Amino acid sequence: MIVKIVRVLFVAACIILGLTWARLILGNLEEAGQVIQNRLMWTCLGGFAGALISGAVLILLFFVTQEMYERVAPSVVAVVLALIAGYSVSRYMLFWLPDLEVTYQLFISVTIVLVFGYIGIYLGLTRASNWTALVSAVRTRNIQSSTSVSLKLVDTSVLIDGRIADICLSGFIEGTLLIPRFVLKELQNIADSSDIIRRAKGRRGLDILKALQESAYPVGVSIIEDNPGNSREVDEKLVLLAKQYNARIFTTDFNLNKVAQIEGVVVMNINDLANALKPAVLPDETMEIKLIKEGKEPTQAVGYLDDGTMVVVDNGRGYLGRSVQVLVTSVLQTSAGRMIFARFNGLSK
Repeated sequence: MIVKIVRVLFVAACIILGLTWARLILGNLEEAGQVIQNRLMWTCLGGFAGALISGAVLILLFFVTQEMYERVAPSVVAVVLALIAGYSVSRYMLFWLPDLEVTYQLFISVTIVLVFGYIGIYLGLTRASNWTALVSAVRTRNIQSSTSVSLKLVDTSVLIDGRIADICLSGFIEGTLLIPRFVLKELQNIADSSDIIRRAKGRRGLDILKALQESAYPVGVSIIEDNPGNSREVDEKLVLLAKQYNARIFTTDFNLNKVAQIEGVVVMNINDLANALKPAVLPDETMEIKLIKEGKEPTQAVGYLDDGTMVVVDNGRGYLGRSVQVLVTSVLQTSAGRMIFARFNGLSK
């Protein structure tokens, strides 16, 4: 919305300046003794020239990257408003000086517009960050006041993983999911990748996001424009936004999980939830498993449970491709997953 307002103000300012310069030039020519015919047409041509200039500038800005545009936009707003203010002040002053020569009127108008334009450039370049922070603070307060439950920032890995859709549909998650624009951009870049696997993951993430926005899911989804520090990594931006919104981070990324915990941000790791829901396996418990591949050690073989848990079996190398009975010796549980160590206990009947 703010981008459209900036464009309209910029085009309007260029048209007004074009009309003003046309009238001033025509006035000077008439003062010099030249007869001007079709004065209205020449004045309209000045406004049309201003519109063409504004159109050319907007076309050039179209090829500017999003990050560059976000940096320039506050400055452009400040300059446009300053030019409009300068023109208004000059017209007000000249209204009270009707007998002043045209040359002096032109000098006063140009001087005031240039001075206000310089002030706009200065404020846009030096104080734009303050305005951005103010807008961000207002947006944060509006989002926080619109919901009484905790907010949750969604990481790219969660959307690619896809399990968040089923978790939300089950009703265990409520409130509003915040999707930063830079996360959506990263997801789009993955979906446009030349690698087939990465492209499939990116498109799956976009499909999951679209599904979450449907009314069937008892959660709200909000795309936020905040982009703290354009040069920072996505993980660092998520941590900063979590602090800003007092939100939790929804992720499956092990490294982001650790960094966020160090920064004091609450993390909701889907892998932790999945591990907590897995059936408990205790030492000295027996189970049946099919050995699929060789392990790292000479006598080891590897199999998998139905939930994907890896089982490393000692003395099972000679039984690859067969179902065997194993005796659990130990269980390794981490945020990245669970691994079971066992030893061969005989063939399955």
